[in-house]
Parts: sequence; structure tokens; C-alpha cells
Amino acid sequence: MWGHIFNLKDPLVGADNTWALWTICIVGASAAIMLEQRYQWASKVTGALIALVLAIALSNFGIIPMESGVWDAVWDYVVPLSIPMLLMKCDIRRVGRDSGRILGIFLIGSVGTACGAMIGYGILRQYIPELAKLAGVFTATYIGGAVNFTGVGKALGVSTGTMSSATMADNTMMAICFLVLMLIPSAGFFLKRFPHPLIDDIEAVKRSVGNGGEEEYEGAFARPREISLRDIALTVSAAFVIVSISFFMANMLGRVIPRNNSVLMMFNTLLGNDYIWLSTISMVCATVKPRFFGGIRGTEEIGTFLIYIFFFVIGVPASVSGIIQSPVLLLYAAIIVGVNMLFCFVAGKFLHYDLESIILASNANIGGPTTAAAMAVSKGWKPLIGPSILVGIIGYVLGTYMGLLVWGILEF
Repeated sequence: MWGHIFNLKDPLVGADNTWALWTICIVGASAAIMLEQRYQWASKVTGALIALVLAIALSNFGIIPMESGVWDAVWDYVVPLSIPMLLMKCDIRRVGRDSGRILGIFLIGSVGTACGAMIGYGILRQYIPELAKLAGVFTATYIGGAVNFTGVGKALGVSTGTMSSATMADNTMMAICFLVLMLIPSAGFFLKRFPHPLIDDIEAVKRSVGNGGEEEYEGAFARPREISLRDIALTVSAAFVIVSISFFMANMLGRVIPRNNSVLMMFNTLLGNDYIWLSTISMVCATVKPRFFGGIRGTEEIGTFLIYIFFFVIGVPASVSGIIQSPVLLLYAAIIVGVNMLFCFVAGKFLHYDLESIILASNANIGGPTTAAAMAVSKGWKPLIGPSILVGIIGYVLGTYMGLLVWGILEF
């Protein structure tokens, strides 16, 4: 048993041990929720962060593998099912107003990502091979997501070994970035300098519950609610129906719309994206039939639990050994992320935007729509869940173009 500890190539629980890995994943997410709802310190840290750190520890100690079909299944099935559940009470009219704020910061952050890639290139080009191409790859992924990362890497012909190292650095940097962004709402430095209406509302609710000690503290969803078998059936059924229709529409339009020029490619990327249909159909249902969908109890609870499973999986690929093996590439990723955050927070300060919107815009840049929505859920910022997804999807459209633009500037 002990021979597996720290042996990342041969973990204690193998990648093909499906039931054991699902058990660890589910129990890890459940433990994070229980701690968050039981203790005030855990609530301030957030259960999502606890789940992420727990997964990082288990994978880096060689207990669970960093790659497995179980983790892929969470991305492919669990996350899509959680989105409709979380948006069934989301009025699309309000989402339009909130999206404008986040979109403004998101676009400024995208410029920051591109600037960070070029600044990092100027500092580290002598130490990292193929850095001009990697600048395009990292720009694409820190505006869009994994799809842009892979697409730009293939388009620029980045070698397999370099892409493998870049993937490791990206995964590790993403986990570190989430840790930082999750802690910012609790930092006095930021709370003093930015308005934070949603954080204030949540704190007011906590104070109204009671001012007891840690043992008496109740976190989000801690109070029992009456949820019937009918509610569970409707929640799960509606989520499956919406996901099925969304994936069908995205796949169909992705095949039908040609990619002959930049305009058609933009429409193909946008309308062929699963999450744009997931978000749109979910919010249209909530807006057109608010009594029916809004009357289903348990949608937020079940959806939030699925998101906590997702947070556990986010932490799995973060490799401490990868930092030791290729610290320069991780430093390059850190420069890009740091400049992105600098642009977002400075612009947000001048524009008098709230702290929640700034954090989610930066998260949508670096991690994409799913991670931004997951953070909004874990923090209890319910009005910003839908806007985070929609803004993050725009990143998928912009990411590839911005990545190729940065590569072109540096190469020529």
C-alpha cells in the first residue's frame, strides 16, 4: 500500500477502478458540504475550495490518478446536467442586465490576457521553446477554454511534448487561480475597495439566522426544505430533456454551418456550442413558464451538489511535481493570469463595478463558463450564474482569434 504513496504513475486507486473513484469523488464533495454547513471557518473558505484542495492532496499523494474516465464523465455528464437545474429559476430579462457588467470586464480581461502573453514572451522567450506558439495557445485558453487550447495548438503545429507540458502547467495554474479567486471575497483589502452587494446580502442572511458559535452556524442550504418525490422526478427529468435537446441542436448546427470564412466560423463556434443552448433553453423555460419551473423544489440543491463534485474534479489534475519539473512554463502561465487579474480589477475599480462581477469575469476568462458558474454557485451569487455562463461562452468565440493574433504579432 505505502509503495503507492507519491507514485503518481501507479496510484493506490487505479484509473480503471470506477466504483472506488466515484465513491471518493462523491464522498469528497459531500464532506466539503458538511464542513461548510457545520463550521463558520469552513463557510468562509467555502466547501468548493475544500473539495478542490482535498482532490489536489489525494492526487499528488498518489491515492487517486490524475487522469481517469471518471473525471471525464463528470465534465461530460455531471456538469451539463447541473446547468439546467441551476437556471430553472433564472429570468432571462434580468440576466441581460447583469451580463452587460460582466461582459465589459471580461473583454478588458481578454486584452489583459493577450498583453500578459506578450509580456511573458518578452521575459521568458530564451528559456521556453516554441514560446511564440505557446503564447497563442495560452491566450486562446485564458480567453476561451480547453477547446481553444487544443484548436490553436493544432493550428500552429506545437509539438506533442510541448503541448503535454503546457497542459500540465495550464491545469495546475487553473487550480491555483481558483484558490486565489475563491479567497478574494474574504480579503479585507478587496472588500474595502470594491462594492460587494451580493456578499453583503449573504452576510445579512447569516446574521439573521443567529449569532451563535461555530457549532450553531448554518451555511447555504443548511435548513431542511420540503422536497417531494415529484420534485426530484421533475428536476432530473427536466434537466435530461434540456441537455438532450441542447446537445442535439449544438451537434446539428455544428455540422450544418460551414467554416469557410471567419464570420461563418464565428457562428459555427457560437451556435455549435453545447453550453449556449443549455443556458438559453434553461432560461427561456424559466422565463416563459416561471410558475411551473420556479415551483419545482430542490433544483438548486441538487444542481449545487453536482457542482461540488465538479470542484473536486477540477483539483485532481493539479500537479505539484509538474511545478518542480517545468517551473518556467508555470511562471509564464502565472504572468498571463496575473496581468489578466490586474486589468480586470483596475478596470473594475475605475468603472465602479462590484467585486462579484469582477471576480467572475476573470474566472470566465481563465477557466471558462463552467468554472465561472460553479464559483457563482459556491459563493451563493445566484443572480450571476446565468451571466457567467453566457459571457464565458463568448470567450469560446474570441479565444481562437485572439490566440492566433498574439502568435502573429510575436512571430512576425
